[in-house]
Amino acid sequence: MKGRNPTSKEKKHMDRVSQLGCVVCFLNGFYGVPSEIHHIEGKTKEGAHFKVLPLCYQHHREGSFTDTYVSRHPWKKEFEERYGTEKDLLELVNELVKKG
Repeated sequence: MKGRNPTSKEKKHMDRVSQLGCVVCFLNGFYGVPSEIHHIEGKTKEGAHFKVLPLCYQHHREGSFTDTYVSRHPWKKEFEERYGTEKDLLELVNELVKKG
C-alpha cells in the first residue's frame, strides 16, 4: 500500500469496514457483497485510514460507467451523483460500524 502504514487501531477499523460489504450495494438492497477499501482522502494524511468506504470491485475500480453501475475510479463526479457524496457514504458506514 502506498502512503502511510496504518496503525493497529486503523487496521482494526478498516477490517470492520470491509466486513460490512459494499456500501453502494447495501443501499441497493444487496447485503454483504465482498468489498475492498477505498480511501476518500488518500493514504498519507493523519487519520486517512479512518476515512474509508467498503466498495466492491465494480463500484470501486473496474472503470465502468453503465446504466447498472458506476465505478468510483475514474468516475468520481458521476459516482457521487448516482450514489451520494463520499462524505455522506462515510457517515453511513461509520453508523453501521457503530451498530456492529
